Amino acid sequence: MTKILSVVLAGLLLTCLVDMPYGYYQFVRFAGLVGFAVLAYDSFKRQEERMAIVHVCLALLFQPFVKVALGRTVWNIVDVVVAIFLLASVFLNRKRNSA
Repeated sequence: MTKILSVVLAGLLLTCLVDMPYGYYQFVRFAGLVGFAVLAYDSFKRQEERMAIVHVCLALLFQPFVKVALGRTVWNIVDVVVAIFLLASVFLNRKRNSA
């Protein structure tokens, strides 16, 4: 479940690189808040405190209620870095679980 959620979030973030209507970006912020909160909860359940803290920080960064004004270029960089982080965590967890 968390692997699918991570891949979906990464896809949503990478889609932000394309010129989309403003409503899409609002949706991504809300989906990011919910998605990262779920990932944080799962990390806490698995006693992975560092990952839980990272996910909570990302949920706070992407929350749609008090907007963090970084500018389009910086947000694009953040989106790419977070998407790579999400995809890498899926890949590394799969590799770790198979070993």
